[in-house]
This record gives sequence, structure tokens and C-alpha cells, in this order.
Amino acid sequence: MTLHVHDARFAYGDATVLEDVSIEVPDGELLGLLGPNGSGKTTLLRAIDAMHDLDGGRITLDGTDVATLSREDVARRIGYLPQVEGSSPPATVFDTVLLGRQPYFEWRPTAEDRQAVEAVLQDLGIADLAMREVPTLSGGQRRTVLLARALVQASDALLLDEPTSGLDLKHQHEVMRRVRSAVHESNLAGIVAIHDLDLATRFCDRYAFLYDGEVYAAGGEEILTADVVGTVYDVPVEVFERNGRLHVVPEDPADEDELGREPLGDESVPEPADEPLSAVTDGSGEDPGNDADG
Repeated sequence: MTLHVHDARFAYGDATVLEDVSIEVPDGELLGLLGPNGSGKTTLLRAIDAMHDLDGGRITLDGTDVATLSREDVARRIGYLPQVEGSSPPATVFDTVLLGRQPYFEWRPTAEDRQAVEAVLQDLGIADLAMREVPTLSGGQRRTVLLARALVQASDALLLDEPTSGLDLKHQHEVMRRVRSAVHESNLAGIVAIHDLDLATRFCDRYAFLYDGEVYAAGGEEILTADVVGTVYDVPVEVFERNGRLHVVPEDPADEDELGREPLGDESVPEPADEPLSAVTDGSGEDPGNDADG
């Protein structure tokens, strides 16, 4: 199931947010959606989830324009984890995740719906939390519960907006490892908007950089150069390989000679400017997050 964004354009009034954005994500692949605050990442994810009507272009799932699908059909095919959590209701983990199956049943959940919830809780390692109330959980546990809700909903695509936001180092890696495993094992077309480039290089299969509402670069590790990253984020960086994996770190010119690493890509990045560049749905089209691009 291929997710394809074709020349997508979107504006809030006179403010253009997306300009001729095109990306393609085949099933079983996790795409890291990268870029600075305000570059259009959240808007793009919401457009893919049919929460925004595009001003131009189209978004397709295996050739079907998502704009032609009903809200329920979109909710059955796409799981979406928003950037910002709403307040956690006094419901159990099981019941919270079961809400992700709401697009699949009319009056009450079936045995198949409950089995789907049990399976995803087991896969994510939180089956022992099934009867715990969500407000009593840690931040990492709550984020995993929302991920489970998105996974039990999705059949074709999974959209995640900053899934590691607010988590400590251990839980960041646990969440991203589970995301990658779910995408690969369930053959989902996955997109994760993420700021941490080290997490992206560790867990994502390919990358797309958004810059001022446009795709600046897209591809595999070959696009992770100091020139690309430095231009997009408006800060000099060093890209180096260690233990078979790329790392990206901001560069302090005074420390260049002390690093002792061989940088990859073009080091001739521009000087930083004076001013930096600036939910899981239940079938209703509403989400607990906000619409600010992170």
C-alpha cells in the first residue's frame, strides 16, 4: 500500500504552508519527516489524514485519493498520533486503545476488535497495564498507549507527530523501536515527524526535509550531509559515522580541530542567520492536539 503525496499545496489564509510537496512512502517503510519548527510537518500529516482540504495537488493511498474517502474510511485506513496529548480521561488502557477500533464497529465492539487490542498491547509490551487507568501511567507509558491506539486503528498508513516528545532517553528509543517494528511487520506506510536527527538516522528507512513549506531533499542516507542539514536548520553541523551509523551534531568552529572525525558531505554551509527559521483520531475527524507545526 503506497502513500503518495502529489504536489500538495495548502495555505492558512494568505500564509502558504505547503508548496508543491511530493513524497512517496511504500508499505513497510518508515519515513522521517524532518525540518525546523514551522516548516509544515504537522500540516502535512493532518492533510494526509484528510483533516485539511488541499488548495492544490492530491494525496493517494494505493491510487485512491483520500479526499474522496469518507471520514470513517480514512479512520479505518490511517492511524494518526498527534503531537500534543489531550487530557487523559479516567479510562483503562484497554478501553482507551479500544477507541481506535471505533471506526470498525457500529454499536459495540466485537470479539475481533477486542482480540486486536489484546494483540497490540502484547506486541508493544504493555499487556500488563491493560486494566490500569491511563492518568496513573508515566509519560512514556501513556505515549505507548496512544501509539497502540493508532496501531489498532491503522490498516494502511501510520502518521506520528513527534511521538518521543517529552520522553526520556530510554523511552524515546523504546517508542521508536516499537514504531519501526510495527511499520515493518504490519507493512504500513509510516511517516514520523521528528526533531531528533540521531533518532531519525537510527530508526527511519528514508528521510524528507521540509524547508519553508517545500521538500528541500528526500532520499536515503546520501542526503544526510552537512550542507543539507545546515541549510535546512540554519546552523553549521557535522555529520560523521560511528559504529556503522550516521550522527549529526551542531558544530562549534572553535572545537573543529579537537573533534578528530572525518565529516561527511559538503562543509561549506552558510553562516547562521540573525533570526532562526522559523490526534489519534476516532473517525470523527477531531484530535486532541493543536495545529501548530513542530
